[in-house]
Amino acid sequence: MNKPPRASFLYSLKAVVWAFTGLRRKSDFDTDSAKLNPVHIVIAGLLAAACLVGLLITIVHFVVP
Repeated sequence: MNKPPRASFLYSLKAVVWAFTGLRRKSDFDTDSAKLNPVHIVIAGLLAAACLVGLLITIVHFVVP
């Protein structure tokens, strides 16, 4: 029984960003669950959340003087 190759960090980041938007297919999720590294997912999730919060703060900063 062969283990699938591990995905790169950028692949993990892409999976997390698509999951944030809610546009992830079930088949992609099933494929990714075997390939993705849990450490990469945690780091990518924290990074994506920090970018989202930073983007929201920047938008509010420009809209509300």
